[in-house]
Amino acid sequence: MFIFLLIYIISYFVTFREVLKGNRAGVLIFLIFGLSIYTTAMSVAFILGMKDLIPIFQFFKEILILSVLVLNIVTLRYRPRFHLIDYIIFAFLLYTIIYAILPIGELSFVNRLIALKSTSFYIVVYFTGRFFDPKTVYVNKYFNYIILLTIAAGAVLIVEVLMGRQLQTLTGYADYSYYFFNFEPSGSFGLSTTFESEGGYRRFASFFSNPLEHAAATLLALSVIAGLYTSDDNKFNINGIGLMALGASFLSILFALSRAPLASYFIIIYVYALITKRKAITNTIHIAFAMVVIYLAYLFSQFDKNHSGIIEVIMHTVDFSNTSSIGHIEQWVEGIVAMINNPLGLGLGSSGRVAGTLGENVGGENQFIIIGVQVGIIAICLYLWVYIMFIRTSLKWLPVLKGKERKVCITVLLMKIGFLIPLFTSEVESSSYISYMNWFLSGLLISIIMQPKTPQTLPV
Repeated sequence: MFIFLLIYIISYFVTFREVLKGNRAGVLIFLIFGLSIYTTAMSVAFILGMKDLIPIFQFFKEILILSVLVLNIVTLRYRPRFHLIDYIIFAFLLYTIIYAILPIGELSFVNRLIALKSTSFYIVVYFTGRFFDPKTVYVNKYFNYIILLTIAAGAVLIVEVLMGRQLQTLTGYADYSYYFFNFEPSGSFGLSTTFESEGGYRRFASFFSNPLEHAAATLLALSVIAGLYTSDDNKFNINGIGLMALGASFLSILFALSRAPLASYFIIIYVYALITKRKAITNTIHIAFAMVVIYLAYLFSQFDKNHSGIIEVIMHTVDFSNTSSIGHIEQWVEGIVAMINNPLGLGLGSSGRVAGTLGENVGGENQFIIIGVQVGIIAICLYLWVYIMFIRTSLKWLPVLKGKERKVCITVLLMKIGFLIPLFTSEVESSSYISYMNWFLSGLLISIIMQPKTPQTLPV
């Protein structure tokens, strides 16, 4: 298990060396290889008796991001042109900072700052990518790193499935989560209920934090695969390594057993087929969807109240009667009621991961509700506006961009669409790997389209 901690530390120092040498895009090395195994590495450090060093390890990501952001700003060669998205995101940041500074809510100033980091630090990551000169980012190289990471995740998953045991039962995940976040072990496997589904099925996370992050990482990987292997004339030129990554992503989304990301996986494929005008794929999806509907109708007609297994899982998912769906609904209702009573929010740290750690959580299971409970309806509107603007902007620029810029555009477009459904069922921004990669690439895309001249092809 020590290998995970070793990879985490090595990726940090390799990245730091690259940044010192002038290759600031090397920060992606740590974002890809370090953050993907972040919780696993921290768990291993805990069981190895390094709990006093863990707070230092935890701040590696913030130190790197802030360092690269400062370097990017001080070395700007021209006055940047700002996009409407920049202003909206910056407004969201300022808005949440006000909630951290003012004595709003019941948490102390320090806890409000911690909650601010959890709620808004991804904006710092966005501006880190935003102030990059796109010509200095070797997109193909870093996308290929994500391809390799996806294959590695699939390999670990296969071992987990063959063993019939989650990796997290060996890494000290439960002890680490309880010591640092006050999350007591729960569920049938001594981890958390996130690692199991109705019917007793195991949910696997590979080396990610949990099955939800594993599933979201699969959506990111699928978006990267689509972007990397699509040429300017919309041909999908995938190679053997790419096919392995595609297969690994499919296995990952199946064994993560997360319904919202599973639906998003196929939505990404469908949207990709639409934007690249691949009628064979869209027609296949239409036929497959019709067959699934017919099959589900047959299952429902044969459903027996005493029957257990996959049919029961499907049935209870559809009618929202399973434990997970009931939990979602309860959290949503609690959060919505809190927002109705307090439209300007209860204060930072009143919902989400920080609130869960303090045992005072209100609402949850939904990124928008988590934001709204803390900082109100205005913040939800800003956050949602940014997401809609990214989808519209990506669609607008897709026919214009060429080469590596187009690859970034396709990837960001599919990521934003793919993450939309999971945003309604989980706190997506709490995952460092997902959030950082999402917003870094988003910032890079806006940097591409706001270049003072016609965008030039990025280096291979």
